[in-house]
Amino acid sequence: MELVCPAGSYPALKAAVDNGADCVYLGFREATNARNFAGLNFDAATVANGIRYAHDRGCKVFVTLNTYPKAASPQVWRSAVDQASQSGADAIILADPGLMAYAVQHHPQLRLHLSVQGSATNYESLDFYYQHFGIARAVLPRVLSLTQVAQVLEKTSVEIEVFGFGSLCVMVEGRCALSSYVTGEAPNTHGVCSPPKAVRWVETPHGRESRLNGVLIDRYAHGENAGYPTLCKGRFDVASEQNYYAIEDPTSLNTLSLLPDLMKMGVCAIKIEGRQRSPAYVAQVTAVWRQALDSCHQDPMRYSPQPTWFDDLDKVAEGQQHTLGAYHRPWK
Repeated sequence: MELVCPAGSYPALKAAVDNGADCVYLGFREATNARNFAGLNFDAATVANGIRYAHDRGCKVFVTLNTYPKAASPQVWRSAVDQASQSGADAIILADPGLMAYAVQHHPQLRLHLSVQGSATNYESLDFYYQHFGIARAVLPRVLSLTQVAQVLEKTSVEIEVFGFGSLCVMVEGRCALSSYVTGEAPNTHGVCSPPKAVRWVETPHGRESRLNGVLIDRYAHGENAGYPTLCKGRFDVASEQNYYAIEDPTSLNTLSLLPDLMKMGVCAIKIEGRQRSPAYVAQVTAVWRQALDSCHQDPMRYSPQPTWFDDLDKVAEGQQHTLGAYHRPWK
C-alpha cells in the first residue's frame, strides 16, 4: 500500500517526502481546491519546484482539483487541469464529471483519480466513472464500514484509496451543505468548509467562544483546548440542560490497527488528511505511518501497532483523541 500524504505548502511537501511518503497531494491557491486556506497551497512556481523535489526522491505528486466548477466560470477549473498536466503531475484528483470529460479530451495521457468529494460509495458509481472517464483510482468517503469497503473492492477493478488518519468528516464528502447554511459558501464550490474570514474567537465572561459568521459554534472553559470551528463539530443545546457534540466529536480517524485487514482486502493506498496543518504535523504523522506500513508489509501476520505510534499521533490528533470512525460498526 502506498502512503499518500498532505502538502498544503512547499515546506509541508518537503516534510512529507523527507519522512517517507510514497505520494503527496497538493492544490492551487484558488477555488479549484477544497482546502483553499489563505497563506497555503501552491502557485505555478512552487508546484514546479515541489514536483521536481518529490520526483528527484522517488515520490509521486497528485494535484487536487476537488471542487465543482461554477457554470459562469468553468475556465478557472479547466485552466487548472491544463496547469496540472503541464507541470508533470503524476495524477489529478477530480470530483466533477464535466471536468473529467475535459481532462480526457484535452489531456488523454493524464491519470485521473476520483476524489472523495465525488461521493462514490458503491461499485456501480466507480464503474460509471471508469467506463466514461477511465479513472485509475478512487478515494472512498469516510462513512463506509470495513465490510462495505471490502464489498466495493470485490466488485471493481478501480484502485481503492482510503483515509487512514486525520480529521474525521461525519458527512458523505461532496454532499455537505452545513457550512453553506451558515456562511453562504459551500466547500464544494468555494473550498474550505469554514472560511477563515468567517471564523472568530471571542473572550467572554463565560469562556472563550468560537463563532462562524457570527453563529456560536462552541464555548470553552479556561484552559480547555479550542478547536477550529466547524458546524458539524460544535456543541449544541439539544434539550433542557443538555449541551454536547450532537453531530460529531472533534476527534481524528486513526486506522493503525486495521492495516493488515486493509492490506488483505486489496486497498492500494492509505491517505493522510491534513493539507491545512503545519509542516511539523506532516513530518510527525508521515514518519509514524511510514514505520507502520513498513512493519505491516514485512510481516502482516505479526504486525502490532506500537504504543509510541498512538502517543505520537494523539499529540497532533483533533481533540487529542482518535477513533476508528465508520470502519468499525459493531452493529453491522
